[in-house]
Amino acid sequence: MAIDASLDARKASEKTLKIENTEKRDVLIETEKKYQKAWAESHVFETDAPTTAEVPFHSVSPADLREQQPKFMGTIAYPYMNGTLHAGHAFTISKVEFATGWARMQGKRALFPQGFHCTGMAIKACADKLAREIEMFGPNFEEYKEEEVTEEIPAPIQSVTKEDVTKFASKKGKTAAKSVKAKYQFQIMLSLGIPREEIKKFADSRHWIDVFPETGRHHMTSFGLRIDWRRTFVTTDANPYYDSFVRWQMNRLKELGKIKFGKRYTVYSPKDGQPCLDHDRSSGEGINPQEYTGIKLKVVVWADAAKPKLEKLPSGSNVYFIAATLRPETMYGQNCCFVGPSINYGIFKVAEGEYFFCSDRAARNMAFQNIFPEWGVVEKLGELSGKDVIGTVVNAPLSAYKDVRILPMETVKASKGTGVVTSVPSDSPDDYATTMDLAKKADYYGINREWVITDILPIIESPKYGNLIAKTLVEQMKINSPKDPKLPEAKEEAYKEGFYNGTMIYGEFAGRPVSEAKELVKQFLIKTGSAFNYAEPDGLVISRSADECVAALLDQWFLNYGTTENGGDGAWCEKVVNHVKSDRVNTFSPEAKHQFMSTLGWLSQWACARSYGLGSKLPWDPKFLVESLSDSTIYPSYYTVAHYLHSGLFGEKPGLGNVKVEQMTDEVWDYIFARTDDVDSTIPKETLQAMRREFEYWYPLDLRVSGKDLIQNHLTFFLYVHVALFAEEYWPRGIRPNGHLMLNGEKMSKSTGNFLTLTEAVEKFGADATRLAIADAGDAVEDANFEESVANSIILKLYELRKWCEEMVNDVHLIKSVEEYRASRDDKQVKNIDVVQRTGELGFWDRLFANEMAALVQETKEHNDAYLWKNAVKSGFYDFTAARDFYREATKSAGVGMHHDLVLQYIELQALLLTVVAPHWAEYIWLDVLKKSDTIQNARYPDAAPVDPGLSAARAYIRVTTSNITSAEGAQQKRLAKGKASKYDPSAPKRLTIYFATAFPTWQDQYMSFIQESFDKLGLVDVPSISKKIEKKDMKKAMPFIQSVKKRLDAGESRSEVFNRKLPFDEEAVLTEMVPALKQVVRKCEDVVVVTVKPGESVPQGAENAVPGNPAFNFENI
Repeated sequence: MAIDASLDARKASEKTLKIENTEKRDVLIETEKKYQKAWAESHVFETDAPTTAEVPFHSVSPADLREQQPKFMGTIAYPYMNGTLHAGHAFTISKVEFATGWARMQGKRALFPQGFHCTGMAIKACADKLAREIEMFGPNFEEYKEEEVTEEIPAPIQSVTKEDVTKFASKKGKTAAKSVKAKYQFQIMLSLGIPREEIKKFADSRHWIDVFPETGRHHMTSFGLRIDWRRTFVTTDANPYYDSFVRWQMNRLKELGKIKFGKRYTVYSPKDGQPCLDHDRSSGEGINPQEYTGIKLKVVVWADAAKPKLEKLPSGSNVYFIAATLRPETMYGQNCCFVGPSINYGIFKVAEGEYFFCSDRAARNMAFQNIFPEWGVVEKLGELSGKDVIGTVVNAPLSAYKDVRILPMETVKASKGTGVVTSVPSDSPDDYATTMDLAKKADYYGINREWVITDILPIIESPKYGNLIAKTLVEQMKINSPKDPKLPEAKEEAYKEGFYNGTMIYGEFAGRPVSEAKELVKQFLIKTGSAFNYAEPDGLVISRSADECVAALLDQWFLNYGTTENGGDGAWCEKVVNHVKSDRVNTFSPEAKHQFMSTLGWLSQWACARSYGLGSKLPWDPKFLVESLSDSTIYPSYYTVAHYLHSGLFGEKPGLGNVKVEQMTDEVWDYIFARTDDVDSTIPKETLQAMRREFEYWYPLDLRVSGKDLIQNHLTFFLYVHVALFAEEYWPRGIRPNGHLMLNGEKMSKSTGNFLTLTEAVEKFGADATRLAIADAGDAVEDANFEESVANSIILKLYELRKWCEEMVNDVHLIKSVEEYRASRDDKQVKNIDVVQRTGELGFWDRLFANEMAALVQETKEHNDAYLWKNAVKSGFYDFTAARDFYREATKSAGVGMHHDLVLQYIELQALLLTVVAPHWAEYIWLDVLKKSDTIQNARYPDAAPVDPGLSAARAYIRVTTSNITSAEGAQQKRLAKGKASKYDPSAPKRLTIYFATAFPTWQDQYMSFIQESFDKLGLVDVPSISKKIEKKDMKKAMPFIQSVKKRLDAGESRSEVFNRKLPFDEEAVLTEMVPALKQVVRKCEDVVVVTVKPGESVPQGAENAVPGNPAFNFENI
């Protein structure tokens, strides 16, 4: 069977980095697999609460127990298992993984459990597609004949072998449009590498559940995650214990009045015959029904162009143009009604003798809202274009003008509302701009000028914009046409100002605030038969069955989320709002907290049941299934006891408690989750108490991580249900939404070949290099970027550092004196001079290095505490190895060599500093190189030695001074290259003279006081103001000095460092130590002279600029 070349599985990652020389990577991967196996066999990541034997049950309060024996529990939003994990998943996972590793190093009991989500439509829909295609084309699709492939359908999975079910790879994100060109489901699966003979197995939805969760576990393990796999599970009734947990949860929410039943609008798939919620969509996630008021404008006289197309319309019928509006209170000011001239409209039967004029899309929505005679059926009598009906006279309910015309509006969209827009120019900037344009260009639009009513009736009074809000805004914003891009902004401002601050000045409700009158006018219109309720999805929603969804008015079970104003349980919402506002929950960024507050403001009732897909049955109405975002709210609590209930994903084997599923009654769940203090159960008391101990110890959840796009649903639901079912003590304490992950600076997409699965990343770069590159990608709520070039460079860095550590320990040659070191160096007794290491007392460079290591250990701790992994990798890996490199080169240049104790200290600290992010590499150094007795996974983070500010200042001085000298030499070389004159020949032998001052010039003291006064008062150096205080004779030297101080402050140097005019180190001694190194870094430097500049002494030109901590220098050929 031929397949289009565009469906080749390799296309998904064809633009990603290709690695050719893999020997070093393979060495690292071999070690990673070795230690992953060792960790699994030693059960090192299996963590329990203190047992009731260790701490008798409730002998101390749960809060006191958590304080006495600190813990950490973190989870990610469990991934949906219609495919395998990609790099974006790995990015989210890493946030919990690194936090878990850090908690272990802090001495906490740390728990990272992981389950797999299978609830919903996606798996079932794909399986059903395959079943239909097998009927069409045979079990191996052998009867399929190649045809033009044009349709794009999201592809869920990828496979590479039939022997090993853990070798599947790649997953399509449900909203990322990562799709390949295919028409049939089997083509999608073929294009992703699944053998043709294996595809038929996926026609059974259970096969997906059997394959992909285990695949996910395998891939997560290969990533080196610290997961307690005893607590894993799959959702749906495939695991009867989790099914029991979900049914308990739904029962209790219903009893608490949090689940209601009634008619409400919901996004609905006519093809699937059920609500289409976020997880059921291939596009349009986060889109909800938008409710409108449907205004009925009765036709009085048809336009001449329309009459010939109305032959099928029964005589005497009433036809209504249906305009969908969000502002029924403004209907008093209707001056016309707009249609899109190029839009095709239909006339649809509503009842005998009654018809609606609107778009086909709107009619389809109405068919599922009990507006038409038969559910889901649209009876269309005729079709007209917008152009045909221009000039028609209609009766506008409530309008002061009564009869108005149908007029053209080129910006009307058939995809929004009904395609019919009633015009209120007093309060709608769009309507005002179009009305004025029609009046000016009547001939251009092919209308009579007298059809356009420009005598605008004021409806609402606003303190900000008067009684013609639209006119005022259009004029203030200089909007010149109906297509002006500023109109959306004006429209939003007009609506907000009118609703929140406006007062009605016309009609039955004059004198009332608009916020009150809006609903009153709406109900009046509906009561008098002039309007009806109408809704539609607020954007395009496509189901996973490729159906365009509608808004349907259904009897359904729903969770009563939302404010009182939005029809929800206001008291419940207020509790959640207060928790988010409080300091009891960390959202890790102001942006995330703002998004939560915004979502809590608009989120409303949520359908919690469906009739199609996979999941748990609704306990009291088993014809329905619990939908996928309603069975996934408080499952982190299930992790706390899962290992007591069952072993394995499906609950097929008993857990530690040997509990049967039928024993898990609602009352038992209540007891375990501390909702009651007693329970009548056949489960042994000791087992019940052990399970409750697990919950009371591990909860509240310390960290929840998910993509920021889930704030608008899952993460907010997560908060709602925790607040509803658990005591406040157990409400979540940390929620970290993260940005999406880009790949090589571009959006990840299979269709563009820029896509990377988790297993592809691990196979390409190894686990540790991938983890380090993911940490380096970023920590903010903004989108991050995984650079493959970074991951590739890390492979070499890890390999060479590992090799160096091995040589330093295994090949070390200890010496007792500097003389021995130099003899070994000069005689070339060893291949790598680094292995020749001193013992005995520490020298200047040793103390400097030890101090820098201490400072970096402390800095890395601070970054880890803040969960800033990118910064932690910088200080604990990049800066730490840079400190070693500086020490190596400095001691080599000085001819003293490294100190053995510091080399060992560096190796041990480097392993510890990398344990969180690169655990395999750290474990190898810990066990194989340093020969420690226990895994580094149980090691504590090192206590940093006290940092000596003087040594830190000396190290900074060395860095800056060396950089200034080398930069000056480079500048001279550039001058020569451009043909300019130079004071010396940089390529010839030369002498470097360094001038250091023992005291600051007295004239500087006065100007430093001016600078300090300005900085303390204004927070900046106000050079113009200071310059007015400079004596004329000092101007030439004072201004450069002031600018240099300003530059230091602007660069972020601390105030104390700049204004404290005493050095915390001996500058002459430091410069003397620097001499050997300077001879190495400055080309052909044969001599370095250090000269003291004392106050009042005459000095060579240029030397007078030397001040303590900032020496002057000069080059000259010799």
